[in-house]
Amino acid sequence: MKAAVYYETGAPTVFRYEDVPDPQLNPQGVLIDVQAVSIEGGDVLNRAGGDMPAKPHIVGYQCAGVIREVGAGVTDRKPGQRVSAFMPHGSHASMASVLASQTWVLPDAIDINEAATVPVPWGTADDCLFEFGHLKAGETVLIQAGAGGVGLAAIQLAKRAGATVLATASSDDKLERLKEFGLDHGINYRTHEFVAEVRKLTGGRGADLVVDSVGGKTLQGSLESLAYRGRAITVGNAGRDAATRPDVGVLMQGNRSLTGVFLGAESLVNPARVRAMVQRHFDDIAAGKLRVVIDRTYPLSEAAAAHAYIESRAAFGRVVLTV
Repeated sequence: MKAAVYYETGAPTVFRYEDVPDPQLNPQGVLIDVQAVSIEGGDVLNRAGGDMPAKPHIVGYQCAGVIREVGAGVTDRKPGQRVSAFMPHGSHASMASVLASQTWVLPDAIDINEAATVPVPWGTADDCLFEFGHLKAGETVLIQAGAGGVGLAAIQLAKRAGATVLATASSDDKLERLKEFGLDHGINYRTHEFVAEVRKLTGGRGADLVVDSVGGKTLQGSLESLAYRGRAITVGNAGRDAATRPDVGVLMQGNRSLTGVFLGAESLVNPARVRAMVQRHFDDIAAGKLRVVIDRTYPLSEAAAAHAYIESRAAFGRVVLTV
């Protein structure tokens, strides 16, 4: 099969487009002919300096395509079905071997490129807002990096739940575009100090919930943006500033809380809940009740260019590799 691989971590230029052996079928899994790959933030971070279980390494944990073959122990999947899947790594390739339990059979109405982008960002946004964030109608939520995959999902889900939605982004243009997805108040973090803006927009009270996928110094500001008894969710390090640790003393001052969320762990501990929750999002997207935004598509052979575009921070929504 063809794959975008690398032999060492580093800049996007480490990618090589090569022939590699086909993946092995797990008895409890399926082999997928990949048609679309959603490039996630974790893919970019792992390529830049993450673990490499093998050389060459195939990065990526989310894709969609058509089942080619099912394992001997699989009874609820069959060849020819369109599925979306997530896995520890291996999505940047023309074939993927995935446990059947980590796939979703797709509604007929959903586009395959859109389907590739759904499980992790939408499942993560839902868990951040509701399962762990306990968001209620009438509350105010601040969503960091609103124009990213998790951000766009969280804005739509929070607005649908009756919340007042604030979000940050790197340009006024992005913030203007976010209004059609449910954004009430946008904050350009390049031109405004977002903590002060949150306080101003909430009459000095602060946000009831903050969803922070950026981490580092931004997470400190997220904690300072909270209302009394507010909740902050940390769900990534998109800002690539892992060395910075927040001063959690600000939590005690207002009886606030900080919770870490990782959909991968939840899908292992409570798989039935996660599977059903993500399936609801597939159904709602297929029905036009929620929207996926794809900024650009690149062929798999141009994975380096796609990763470089994501790192430019110009993207609005997802970047997809097509096979």
